[in-house]
Parts: sequence; C-alpha cells; structure tokens
Amino acid sequence: MIVVTTDGVPGRAIIEALGVVRGSTVRAKHVGSDIVASFRNLVGGEVREYAQLLAGAREQAFDRMVAEARALGADAVVAARFETSTIQNGASEVLAYGTAVRLGPAP
Repeated sequence: MIVVTTDGVPGRAIIEALGVVRGSTVRAKHVGSDIVASFRNLVGGEVREYAQLLAGAREQAFDRMVAEARALGADAVVAARFETSTIQNGASEVLAYGTAVRLGPAP
C-alpha cells in the first residue's frame, strides 16, 4: 500500500477515489510511566515513556487506516494526515486519515 501526504502519487494517475479512510486509537498514560516521566521532567530532556506511547499509537492508527483502505480495494492513500486530541486528562486519541484511491498503471 502506497501512503503519501501529497494529493497524488508521482508518476501515477488516480483513476478512482474510493473515499475517506481512517484509523484511530485512544491511549492512556500508565501510572509507572507517569512516575518516571515526572522525574525526567525535573532534570529535562526527552520523556521517552511518552514518546514510545505516542509512537505506538501513531503506528496503530496508521495500520488501521491502511486496513480500511485495503478493504475498499485501494492501491494507495493520498493526502494522509495525523491528528491528536485529548479525550480526558491522561488519555489521548490519535487519528490517521486520508483518501483511498485506485491508481492507473505505471508508465
């Protein structure tokens, strides 16, 4: 599956737009990670526990978006984007979305 942030795939023609596809996940912070993160906050630097949490959430949302595109018979997802939002204190949603398309043959 080709996934791009552009409105098209270079060198390929879009022959059919299949619609918006999305994938999301909601993740909550872990108490143990919060404790370690609060110590890191005191000395500065990257909060690796949260970075790993968000990386996993982005990957899962991306995979779900691609699965939805495959179910529609898409060759690619164009105009792919990520968004995040806070659901409640300590829990966030990560959303991946784009347009599923069928591509013409490569030249």
